[in-house]
Amino acid sequence: MFKALVIENDEQGYRTLLKDLSESQLPNHDVTLDISYSTLNYKDALAICNKGPIVRQFPMVPGIDFVGRVTASRHSEWQQDDVALLTGWGVGEKQWGGLAQKASVSGDWLVDVPATLSPLQTMAIGTAGLTAMLCVMALEKQGVTPDRGPVLVTGASGGVGSFSVSLLSRLGFAVIASSGRASDEDYLINTLGASSVIDRRELAEPGKPLAKERWAAAIDSVGSHTLSNVLAATQRDGVVAACGMAQGLDLPASVAPFILRGVTLTGVDSVMCPKPLRQQAWQRLGEHLDTALFSKLTQVIPLSEAKQAAQDLLEGKVRGRLIVDCR
Repeated sequence: MFKALVIENDEQGYRTLLKDLSESQLPNHDVTLDISYSTLNYKDALAICNKGPIVRQFPMVPGIDFVGRVTASRHSEWQQDDVALLTGWGVGEKQWGGLAQKASVSGDWLVDVPATLSPLQTMAIGTAGLTAMLCVMALEKQGVTPDRGPVLVTGASGGVGSFSVSLLSRLGFAVIASSGRASDEDYLINTLGASSVIDRRELAEPGKPLAKERWAAAIDSVGSHTLSNVLAATQRDGVVAACGMAQGLDLPASVAPFILRGVTLTGVDSVMCPKPLRQQAWQRLGEHLDTALFSKLTQVIPLSEAKQAAQDLLEGKVRGRLIVDCR
């Protein structure tokens, strides 16, 4: 038997319970693991609290990422006692996820823990850090270098934003951080390495098709009017990596930045990211992230507190990353 957070939706209604399950109830995949740590992301909180159409089938174990030790494997790449991590692939939405003491998943979804990181540190990074690294790599692929000019990061106080600011700063970029919390200015500049901070309200309202050129590139996790304004103020031949939709799914933009300034908009998806690119991103995270930041950015809670923590997360009572100790 093992403990798992389980979301059920039947004649008794939608509910999330901490339950005892048997291994025979696990999905029939080719790798079984004892989970060490998972995390509590915003998407997980929406699912646990029934605040969005996240879960596709029931019952469901939420948790979109985890790290653990292999206990059984029918997959050629994985052996007993290997330590592996997982993010994305619909886990916690279509496939049972990481907020449990055990998991059964496809070995194709797993990647090695980088030698420079501990299992706990990989979950301090989690999906947010992986997405940030993929965005940085997307900018690099389009030829963005520090000498081109500053890079804007929207949603800079959030998970993806915080990692983006830190990574870009450590790679030598001047970073403009956009945040809605004035109290975070010291954190963004003196802890994460941003060069300057602007109020997110500058970008959140409907704007002009083109604006004064302000940044060479940007990482946007907000979408909607914010992304439109980011594009409008991007310098000639600049690049914007879009990875989120906190403000909305819509893009009320003009073609002007694309056809008059040659701006490139590139999308970043960490969920179905190909495994080779995923492995490369994790290796670079191990090389470039300041591990001293982890203790400042994370809080570790037991699995028994995950349900309440999900509610706190949605109510804005949580800052930084929530790591769930599943052992």
